[in-house]
Amino acid sequence: MTEIDTPQKAESTATTSDFEVASLKNPDYMRKFDRVIDDLQDVYSHKIRPLEKAYNYEHFSSSAPLGNDDIAAKPMVLLIGQYSTGKTTFINSLLKKSYPSSHIGVEPTTDRFVAVMDNPTDRIIPGNAAAVSSALPFKGLDKFGQAFLSRFQVSQTPSPVLQNFTIVDTPGILSGDKQRDRGYDYTSVIEWFAERADLVLLLFDSHKLDISNELKAAIHALKGHEEKVRVVLNKSDMVNQQQLMRVYGALMWSLGKVVHTPEVMRVYLVSIWLERPPNAFDDCRTLLDSEKKDLLMDLQQLPINAAIRKVNEIVKRARLARVHALIMAHLRDQMPSFYGKAAALKQLSDNLPREFQAVSKKFRLPMGDFPDVEKFKEALIGMKFEQFGALNEKLLMASDEALGTDLPELLQRLPHHSSFTGTTARPELDSEDEDFDDLNNNSNDPKSPLKRSLSRAGTRPSRYAPVKAERDVAAIVYNIVLFTLALFFATVVGGGIAMKMGWVDGMGPLIEFLQPQIAQL
Repeated sequence: MTEIDTPQKAESTATTSDFEVASLKNPDYMRKFDRVIDDLQDVYSHKIRPLEKAYNYEHFSSSAPLGNDDIAAKPMVLLIGQYSTGKTTFINSLLKKSYPSSHIGVEPTTDRFVAVMDNPTDRIIPGNAAAVSSALPFKGLDKFGQAFLSRFQVSQTPSPVLQNFTIVDTPGILSGDKQRDRGYDYTSVIEWFAERADLVLLLFDSHKLDISNELKAAIHALKGHEEKVRVVLNKSDMVNQQQLMRVYGALMWSLGKVVHTPEVMRVYLVSIWLERPPNAFDDCRTLLDSEKKDLLMDLQQLPINAAIRKVNEIVKRARLARVHALIMAHLRDQMPSFYGKAAALKQLSDNLPREFQAVSKKFRLPMGDFPDVEKFKEALIGMKFEQFGALNEKLLMASDEALGTDLPELLQRLPHHSSFTGTTARPELDSEDEDFDDLNNNSNDPKSPLKRSLSRAGTRPSRYAPVKAERDVAAIVYNIVLFTLALFFATVVGGGIAMKMGWVDGMGPLIEFLQPQIAQL
């Protein structure tokens, strides 16, 4: 297989070679990286997850609870595009070979979601098995049903590139209404992967710039993850320099009508071929090679910035969960205690924008952290607010501590770029990392941080004490009073009925006590 251009073969090969050797092999970096990931798991499970669970956060969002495997997983690259835009070719070009079950053609060939991962031998794991495997970060996919799982698989192959990140290939999108009968919600699946991906590549063909309805919906599903999205204009050498300038302008115009952001999206002009066609133009070769280097550099940075991105995602999730808890507590306070709950819930649903404004003003929250009104309204249908307690200050304080202290501390402990590449001296270690010094002297120790599996839960004591939800004191007092009144009423009425029916004899003191009460009834 050749690179982009035969004259540039040596330069391109060097670039790819540099890309392949950029793996996480620095022991100091790996040791600090593992420690940060361990503590990040603890912060989430002990200080953020209790708040999500108490107010049923996952029901109101598309986000499933994060497991240790999700947090410790390798960086993920998600490829999205219409059919025959070069998604599979892009993967094979990076790997320098074809991954299992890959097929390339001018017709729509990839008809399923494929997660390409590293493994000592080639093998394919079907979707149902991948969704229940504790060694793979795909447990949340079972919520999309059998129709999707039958169209999902994990292709594993040995590759130094895949030691750094996982690549997810998606089905090519057709135009018009040709794919409305997929059997599963394609947009929701894209949203699930985009939330967990570290980089999203939107691939376009220089001869296919139209954005179909399904591609438009997929791009809209990336809302909230705009910082991860990069646009790749592939096959750019199939047009000459003047036409390429016009194609680039047309692509930016089309994206401007779909992506509603004030910033200009980063667009890479590349041409990735396994075998370069004879009719390719060479007048923009220098530009295309430079753009390819920039794209590869962006991919190189993924393992380096993986921990930073994970902390960023946890911070984002904690902020949204905190706002959700305040919303649910506010709506609960607006509900009546006994009668008219259905009508009150309908009224609250119809006036959600106003309620959101009230919560924002009361707690001084930015409106950008509030959920989509329509999605939240749909999730409120059939909701019983009795299952939610009043505002739990202890859970909120724990999440605030995570946002204000724990997560910023983890960011400070992350190693710098030099500790990844090994270009400078050994970085200083945190004091709490010194207990790993003896492990570095024995790389064969199974407890070494370099030998640990993705699921590292339980390998050491947690630094963070779990936060338990406090009982609602007001609700407990209310229930006690209600029970006491009901017991007293039952005693009075029952005693009166027993006396009138002649069921009670020899109960002078009780009768004397109950007679005045019965006379008043």
